[in-house]
Amino acid sequence: MERYRPTVPVPNTASTFEAHRDRLLRLAYGMLGEVSRAEDVVQDAYLRWDDVDPETVDDPDAYLSTIVTRLCLDELTSARAEREEYTGPWLPEPVVAEGARPDAEIEETSELSMALLVLLDELRPIERAVYVLRKAFDRPYAEIARHVDRTEAHCRKIAQRTRTRIDANENSIDAPPAAHAELLTQFVDALEARDPEALTEVLAEDVTHLTDGGEVKEAAKRPIEGAERVQRFLLSISEKTGDDLRVRPAYVNGRPGLLAVQDDRVHSVWGLRVVNGQIQELYCVRNPEKLRHLDRSPIDERDRTPH
Repeated sequence: MERYRPTVPVPNTASTFEAHRDRLLRLAYGMLGEVSRAEDVVQDAYLRWDDVDPETVDDPDAYLSTIVTRLCLDELTSARAEREEYTGPWLPEPVVAEGARPDAEIEETSELSMALLVLLDELRPIERAVYVLRKAFDRPYAEIARHVDRTEAHCRKIAQRTRTRIDANENSIDAPPAAHAELLTQFVDALEARDPEALTEVLAEDVTHLTDGGEVKEAAKRPIEGAERVQRFLLSISEKTGDDLRVRPAYVNGRPGLLAVQDDRVHSVWGLRVVNGQIQELYCVRNPEKLRHLDRSPIDERDRTPH
């Protein structure tokens, strides 16, 4: 790894690392789409930081970002092979905060919406790294080049190529959060009333419903497409669960979504992609392995002491 020559030595302490931990966690999550893997990467970065001679580091922020980026690139390579064996659709692990209004910390995750993370999963690891560093974290190309061990010119080309793929759908990736909230209210009202017509009205004609259930038997293993089929599927779920399933508003990756609770445990998390005033895609994360972190405190509020 490239060494940063010091101008003023920086103490190599846990407190120095903790000052950067939140941002590193968001960076790792943006690159991996998994809270658990992101936490592991950040913990690994701390262990490496703890072994570093502070006299070799003049910019902890850049140095730690390089460590995390390269660890994530390694993780992405292995994750792609794992996902080929995954049962059903694969969705990112959701970052959830309950409440009706976003706070500053929640808004920081809005650049990494579920819709965007789904698109990012189609990129090669190096493309995803460059895109996230540039688009979500606004890092200069010279720094990105050090992080990914490429030339600055190469990183610019990667960014341009990736933006063409992602930003070509910029207007359709996601509507503003306010549009999410209003439509979500209509969606929940229609679902609770079990009103097929009202439900169909909020769904785009070519809506897609994706359920990431892993090995959960009752989860849909394939995408469900079309407003008629999706509304029938949603109503069947509502009828089966009845009043046992409590649904409440939550912010899912900085956007209005739903948190479903059954027997005081998280049952599922719902995110959505809104296009032209209708729900274009529904993302339902049902896999218990991807919801374990929600039985603890939210990602931005948990204990951050290295362990």
